Amino acid sequence: MAQTHHARHTVTVAAPADTVYGLLARAERWPHVFPPSVHVEQTPAGEGEETLRIWATANGEVKAWTSRRRLDPVARTITFRQEVSQPPVAAMGGTWTVRPLPDGGSEVVLDHDFAAVDDLPENVSWIERALDHNSGAELERLRASAEQADRLGELLLEFEDTVLVQGRAEDVYDFVWRADLWQERLPHVVRLVLDEPAPGIQELEMDTRATDGSTHTTKSVRVGFAPGRIVYKQQRVPALLTVHTGAWTLTDTPQGLSATSRHTVVINPDNVTAVLGEGATVADARAFVRKALGTNSLATLGHAKRYAERRAGVAAV
Repeated sequence: MAQTHHARHTVTVAAPADTVYGLLARAERWPHVFPPSVHVEQTPAGEGEETLRIWATANGEVKAWTSRRRLDPVARTITFRQEVSQPPVAAMGGTWTVRPLPDGGSEVVLDHDFAAVDDLPENVSWIERALDHNSGAELERLRASAEQADRLGELLLEFEDTVLVQGRAEDVYDFVWRADLWQERLPHVVRLVLDEPAPGIQELEMDTRATDGSTHTTKSVRVGFAPGRIVYKQQRVPALLTVHTGAWTLTDTPQGLSATSRHTVVINPDNVTAVLGEGATVADARAFVRKALGTNSLATLGHAKRYAERRAGVAAV
């Protein structure tokens, strides 16, 4: 039987325990809190339990696994166990514990237990490195997010743009998924490097040109759910942001195919004046980001619409 190994990571947070626990409980928001988290699919299982399908980075690789977790909001603990792991992990579980401190802050303890495939030392070492890096990054962002919770309404921005397509979802999906062709198809894409480490997963680095002529480099992980949805998270974001996630969704309606680009971003307040100039505010940053991202999204949707409608034999309007 493979040996069980243990790891513990902690952080002290200048925020109430209930605030911290709330961030941990909302797994669907993890990509906005935890740097390694790319996407989470959440399925309630009843009696305080749920199943999570998680995509995240570990040691520079994109991994996906399924976990079962139990939430205890009274004790402020969340226990979890991977039901389907991915090598070199053979098994993994653990507990989040949030403890209130006398000064009104809290301590977060993240415990892991794990077993490595074939109990090989190199597999154990890989997992330990991944846990140290990811747990450290997660706890630091959890601290920062909890301590800025009162500003979340100001810093968080969610919006979407939609076009109606008289064509097939498969063709629009193909246009959006084939990012390797974007440099030829989309004028605002200056450079793009694409890798597909596994079916349905892409890693891409891209230079895009904004309406003011400036160029921004981003690095993203995308997960495809053909033929109706592509989700992504930027691993490298422009200076004005701390988080950027998004989704392309395709839905049939009586009027035609609804193609939507949705963005969720968190503004980095420390860089607003450096990027937008002296006197600029978070409100200015929100307006700038909305226009820049929306313009590029609508451009992509417009090209995808024309592509799908040509394939459907419909003259683009």
